[in-house]
Amino acid sequence: MINKVKTIKNELISQMNMKVKGNIYHWTQINFAFNSNKIEGSRLSKDQTEQIFETNNMFIEPKDKELVPLDDALEARNHFRLFDYMLKTVDEPLSKEMMIQMNMILKRGTSYEDNPAYNVGGFKVRENGIGMINLFKTTKPADVETELDALLEKFQNKGVLSFEDIVEFHVCFERIHPFGDGNGRTGRMIMFKQCLQNSHIPFVLLDRDRAFYLRGLKEWDFERNYLIDTLLTQQDVYASVCVQFDIFKGFGQKELSKNKIVDENEQYVLLEIDEGMYQLVADDQVIGETEKNTIKDALESIKSQKVKLDF
Repeated sequence: MINKVKTIKNELISQMNMKVKGNIYHWTQINFAFNSNKIEGSRLSKDQTEQIFETNNMFIEPKDKELVPLDDALEARNHFRLFDYMLKTVDEPLSKEMMIQMNMILKRGTSYEDNPAYNVGGFKVRENGIGMINLFKTTKPADVETELDALLEKFQNKGVLSFEDIVEFHVCFERIHPFGDGNGRTGRMIMFKQCLQNSHIPFVLLDRDRAFYLRGLKEWDFERNYLIDTLLTQQDVYASVCVQFDIFKGFGQKELSKNKIVDENEQYVLLEIDEGMYQLVADDQVIGETEKNTIKDALESIKSQKVKLDF
């Protein structure tokens, strides 16, 4: 897993610098900006988001003759820049100053920046909450810095963070809600960074799962698995996208000489993709992953997982 995440990080950074379309960086930029902004109420379509990314042009075709709010377009562009900032600083430790910079990049040039009530470039000066119905109260403005200091210290003392640690950090960050606006998007960008830092497959939270995400935040104190399972599902989606873009092709795949043969028709190939983990391939298509290191056992294991053998 460590090698896979390192590969994802390196590919994202390399492709960011190359500025080429049709790769995991391109997919992540468009889908991350579209979904994260839409969760917060953006009216931009995915096609409009992609248009802004590819042309860096704020002139976009209205959808069904509906005018697009300027802030929505600006925040899409800003989200692209925020993602680049995250990649450029991915190995640096998270700090309050970095959080402020992230939020400031997201809100730059928007109407919020000109409104002192939102204090763009600093922490919130007015109380805020999460949700419109059953409003969840957050940290008072006067206590934000103290609580963020405690949060950062607590998780920095853990060293390497587990996936559950990253999710818990996110819940705590959202409950503090340190900024006048853009807390969810800033928090989700932090999760992506923390996943890359701590050898977990990163993910893009899809708007279609917004209700499960909000339920998970709300019910965290009573049932952690609501949110953890929701985000693990997003992680699986991102991993499958990486496979589609051949991110792991040729990396860490050592053909096993004693298992490479396979049946009489030479239909299957078993590849070691990580220590103790194998991938079963047929006709250049991945059928599944398993800890079994023989073709027969791998097939049985994957069948028992109810993985569809589609080849």
